[in-house]
Amino acid sequence: MELRNVALANKILLKISSALVSIFGSLILVFFIIYLLPGDPVLSMLDPSTASAETVANLRKELGFDQPIYIQFADYFLNVLHGNFGQSIINSEPVLPKVLEHFPATLTLTLTSAIFSIAIGLLFGVLSAIYRNKWVDFIARLIGLFGISMPTFWSGILLILIFSVFLNWLPAMGSDGWQTLVLPSLSLGFVGAGLIIRMVRTSMLEVINEQFIVTLRAKGLSERIIMYQHALRNALIPAITIIGINIGELMAGTVVIETVFSRQGIGRIVADAIMAKDLPVIQGVVFFSAMVYVIINLLVDLSYSFIDPRVRRSDQR
Repeated sequence: MELRNVALANKILLKISSALVSIFGSLILVFFIIYLLPGDPVLSMLDPSTASAETVANLRKELGFDQPIYIQFADYFLNVLHGNFGQSIINSEPVLPKVLEHFPATLTLTLTSAIFSIAIGLLFGVLSAIYRNKWVDFIARLIGLFGISMPTFWSGILLILIFSVFLNWLPAMGSDGWQTLVLPSLSLGFVGAGLIIRMVRTSMLEVINEQFIVTLRAKGLSERIIMYQHALRNALIPAITIIGINIGELMAGTVVIETVFSRQGIGRIVADAIMAKDLPVIQGVVFFSAMVYVIINLLVDLSYSFIDPRVRRSDQR
């Protein structure tokens, strides 16, 4: 038993180490964003027609672009370790406090959208597999197709027209109150629901045809118990992978949704920073989002052992 616990602990440490390597890789990519963009990053922040050579030189020195690239990266790495993500070029505000101030609004929107997409995805995915080639299956697959195909900005505008303009049930914009959260969550979560529906349907159909399902039916278990206690649990592993990835994609989608619905959040911050060419803010928000994404996928990866005993046993070997 102790050897199994040690093996499981080593497995967890290995996954955490992989997550840290991914975060460090994200840091490198974020740092080199400014060098991947065409043109001089300093000139892109200024108006070339009005900026003097002295202004350009001062900004280049302020950002550290006058130093060799390895010194720039070392300074950036040490600053990030100390929680310093830089300062905004526009208003000289520290990036990290601004991100942390608006992150709860984005997190609330992301989690609400994830709950909606998971609930709809699991429900219609399971029903689609159980009632294969029937009208329920047709409706579920149609919902999945529309969810995957529709851009979030288009579905957001459509929801505003229906529920805000025509029906006047919900507010179209703002960040105050749960009413303002409904439409952006539906618009953002609908995309994830489409992916989960397709994955759960495929996984359920594969599990339903397994030999152990036939054995359970031969033993006289009810179809409800077989489907929801045995088949669904075995089909959840690939679905959970999609759910973990989906949460990261939902967070990335807040850039569009928060702009469409005029909500405050880090998505709106990075959208405004892109328009203002505020590179330190863009770097800070992208790296912070990358860290959250890696942590979420680490938690999803660790959750496999609690959902499927076969994975736990394999981890203990």
